[in-house]
Amino acid sequence: MTHRRGAWLMVLCTLMWSTAGVVSRWLDSAHGFEITFWRSFFCALTLLAVLGTLRGPAALWQSVRGGGRALWVSALCWAVMFTAFMLALALTTVANVLVTMALGPLFTALAARVALGHRLPLRTWGAIVAAGIGIGWRFGQQAGLGGGTHWVGVLVALAVPIGGATNWTLMQHLHHGDDEPGDMLPAVLLGALMSALVTLPLALPFAATAHDLGWLALLGALQLGIPCLLAMTITRALKAPEISLLALLEVVFGVLWAWLGAGEAPGPAVLGGGLLVLLALAANELLGLRGAPTRALKA
Repeated sequence: MTHRRGAWLMVLCTLMWSTAGVVSRWLDSAHGFEITFWRSFFCALTLLAVLGTLRGPAALWQSVRGGGRALWVSALCWAVMFTAFMLALALTTVANVLVTMALGPLFTALAARVALGHRLPLRTWGAIVAAGIGIGWRFGQQAGLGGGTHWVGVLVALAVPIGGATNWTLMQHLHHGDDEPGDMLPAVLLGALMSALVTLPLALPFAATAHDLGWLALLGALQLGIPCLLAMTITRALKAPEISLLALLEVVFGVLWAWLGAGEAPGPAVLGGGLLVLLALAANELLGLRGAPTRALKA
């Protein structure tokens, strides 16, 4: 896995992740915890099929049994992110959730600095600041918190960048440390199972229609399961702050999907802020590629 390939795969992941907001607005009857349960449930089914095929049932079970503390910490991070994101969408606007998630690069950079002692290049800090300004500019006119459940939604959404920062920093420590890490892909499966089990009692009685279940199955498989597995592989090639920074593309793509799929045309602030985010990401990645264009990192 080279730096260049990892960056492009991360862009693909963000494109797939970004469909959650618009699809959640297409549902007929499912709400709140039920949406979270079904998405996590279908994600777990997808991962069982994929990892069972790649590893074999016996090897997969052995990976879970012998995964150690790191596997379960990562699984908990995935469970928090899976659950908090969909619940936040049910409590506040998509814009508020995405703005809150834009804190991810800052949290990840700070986590890598404190936990791993890494000195981040100036270009990465500059890109984080520029991207954050772009995100704030984009949604500054849309992300008014008002009252009611909006504050709760924003607080719930904060769990997503915190969980992501913890997970990416853990993965970077494992893949670039002295000891060879174990198989961490089952952590995504365990996270989906945890999320489904926790939200099941709160999701009853079910109200989802067949139409809803079709979309939720699509979210579980293609919006959640597959890109999360890819993201775990990408941690072998990209540093944690870079992964978190590229993840901001989910915000850009999310607005585009809402425009095309729900008729929410972006205004000048959204377009201008999105351009600033893209320029910050492009500059950071181009400078990174210049330093190590083809060097494959430790697998």
